[in-house]
Amino acid sequence: MAALGTKIADILYGEVFLPYTIQRTTEKSAFVQSGIIVPDPQMDALASAGGKYIDLPFFNDLTGADEVLSDNALGVGKIGAVQDMARLHMRGKAWGVTDMAKAISGDDPMKAIAELVSDYWVRREQDLLFSSLTGVFLSNAATNAGAVAGSTDSEGHSNVAGDLISDVSVTDAATATAANLIGPDAVIDATAKLGDCADKLVAIAMHSVPFARLKKLNLIDNVPDATNNINIPYYLGLRVIVDDGITPTACTNGFKYTTYLFGGGAIARGNGNAPVGVETDRDSLVGEDYLIHRRHFVLHPRGIKWLEGSFTPSNGSFSPTNSECALAVNWGRVYCKKNIRIVKMITNG
Repeated sequence: MAALGTKIADILYGEVFLPYTIQRTTEKSAFVQSGIIVPDPQMDALASAGGKYIDLPFFNDLTGADEVLSDNALGVGKIGAVQDMARLHMRGKAWGVTDMAKAISGDDPMKAIAELVSDYWVRREQDLLFSSLTGVFLSNAATNAGAVAGSTDSEGHSNVAGDLISDVSVTDAATATAANLIGPDAVIDATAKLGDCADKLVAIAMHSVPFARLKKLNLIDNVPDATNNINIPYYLGLRVIVDDGITPTACTNGFKYTTYLFGGGAIARGNGNAPVGVETDRDSLVGEDYLIHRRHFVLHPRGIKWLEGSFTPSNGSFSPTNSECALAVNWGRVYCKKNIRIVKMITNG
């Protein structure tokens, strides 16, 4: 007679577990809660449509002066369309639990794994985003949109290398003064990179070291969430996201710290459908259960095109690794500067 009882497949049935995981990942993401990423069913559909690339066409703004009415015919203008492009990311992870581990623990390790999967994917998405931003701003610092500094973007605006980077740091951290550290002046100078569009900024992401400085200066406002259970940090009206995944860069006698300022909807995110999103398996001879999780998704800085043809996969996959996303050669700006809604700030702490 077949043994009765709950099996791993009963607890983690794929058609239920995968949508639940995606929902929980969204709910727990500070980037979603802050408005940096806005859930978009259209992006979900694009991420599910197949292919390696996601086309994101957009119209340029209207340009040209108006005309004084006369008996002469008005000149006819036109609107141009340009293509942004995102990369489909295909990622997966497998976990295993042996019968012996379960027996020794006196609990259910696989159930614990299932409950922690959402937190795992939140961290992995943030790591991928910061890797992508590294490549985006290396491109911005060097040639900006894959073009020589002084050329123009898709809307005819001049490309100036580093025009979205505010660097107040010094090479020797031992000589750093307040002007080289995070503070009101440094942040306001960074927001000024967007000119009269600075009011689009809604959040600021930083390493724990500059965050600690702001706390010591009593500059962090803690605002209760809707349930009054969690205090959310704000600085100068911007929601603060603290993540040590924003890796500091070593310099003489210390480090340089990167901080990112984001506007609402600056990052496009879509959840696609992997052919087999969740699988369970068991090796009876070893006595081990497996949970296998696969995801197809888009996580894309809007207006910074993934340059088709620039990427040669090195990992036996069509999907880039985090390290490959961090390369300048894979990114080129197609939005005008003010519509990018991401600014990079560099300080010594």
